[in-house]
Amino acid sequence: MDTVLSILVLAAIALLSGAFFLWRRGGARRQVVLMVVLAVIAIINVGIWTVPDASGENPLAQIKRQEAATR
Repeated sequence: MDTVLSILVLAAIALLSGAFFLWRRGGARRQVVLMVVLAVIAIINVGIWTVPDASGENPLAQIKRQEAATR
């Protein structure tokens, strides 16, 4: 799961940099906005999986603990 989150962060960075370069070159405004929206959604998804909740544990750690308990 860590690999997936890492790839998602790299994809978000690539989307933001691509949107910036497309915007600077005068590209289609709709594509720039959609790239930024997709990057924000990716970052929010990473945040959902990694930010701890009220108990102090994030969902990713909970899944890892459950997997370890079933082995």
